[in-house]
Amino acid sequence: MPQHLHDSVAALKPALHPVYARLLCAELQRRGFAPGEILEGLPLSWQQLHESNQFLSFDQMRQLIERGVQLSDCPWLGLEVGLRTPASAHGTLGAAMIASKNLPSAMLLLQRYAGLRQNLANLKFEHEPEFAAVLEEWVDLGPVREYLHCQLLGGLVQLLTAMTGQELPQQLKIEWPFDAPAWAHEYQRIAQHNSFGFSQLRVVLGSTLVNSPSLAADDEALQRLLRDCDLQLQRLQAGGTLAQRVRMQLQQSEGHMPTLQAMAAKENLTERTFMRHLQAEGTSFQQLLDEVRQERACWMLAHTDSTVEAIAYALGYEDASNFSRTFKRWCGQTPKDYRHQHAS
Repeated sequence: MPQHLHDSVAALKPALHPVYARLLCAELQRRGFAPGEILEGLPLSWQQLHESNQFLSFDQMRQLIERGVQLSDCPWLGLEVGLRTPASAHGTLGAAMIASKNLPSAMLLLQRYAGLRQNLANLKFEHEPEFAAVLEEWVDLGPVREYLHCQLLGGLVQLLTAMTGQELPQQLKIEWPFDAPAWAHEYQRIAQHNSFGFSQLRVVLGSTLVNSPSLAADDEALQRLLRDCDLQLQRLQAGGTLAQRVRMQLQQSEGHMPTLQAMAAKENLTERTFMRHLQAEGTSFQQLLDEVRQERACWMLAHTDSTVEAIAYALGYEDASNFSRTFKRWCGQTPKDYRHQHAS
């Protein structure tokens, strides 16, 4: 299987809950940018972004971040968004962390249920000589690594501040996995002790903070919230709705896309019943197939030097001219024009 096709599958898998994209959009709106301006040229719909809880792919989020940094002319934009993130943005997981007895317990919940909010990285913990959290990245975050780490850490600082009532910056030491930027002084809003150039993001928490009890510790509420987290995780792992399961299967296909007949058989449904269930969910197999093909086509045009003919074939089109006509209907421009505008 060509490496570029494998890379496109990784970049387009569901990666991040849309609330984190909404928070970025809200910050841009506060700075005076209109929705149409924010999403111009991006593969995102304002309505879908704000009404659906379907995870965004990493590539969708990357494009939105790059657009946001360009519009705002603020290279530390992730920090601004993170520090405006309320604990409620983390859903049931955030509520469970606040109800847990102390910070180490909350951090273990964050590790256990991280999949409810993102599929980009995993948390590991060190207990000696001091308590530290280390972020193990599953995806190459590339040019948006600084933004995503800043949004993550800013949001975590807000959550742990609400939980403990402590001033966090004095009690955190952060090792950042990139070189010190010209705006490194901004990072003192998260932690007074910052160092740069490390291989992984590592956050060391002071002993006073680690030993602080949660202000809202509530074991009875915590048990209810954990049951809810378990149910949500089970639903996610089961693939959610039929449309979500079909979309995920299409996204994870590295050869020619599965046919309607094959997908119906996989779901143990007749073709007619399969189509009727998708219609009841407001979509169709062809619509889902087109969405995934469009995402993959855009990614391959922007990130590879494969010919239009090779991309058409990889997406299941026997005729490159048919693919080009379809692409123009999707994006309003030819594949060659799109590549010229978006090639990285």
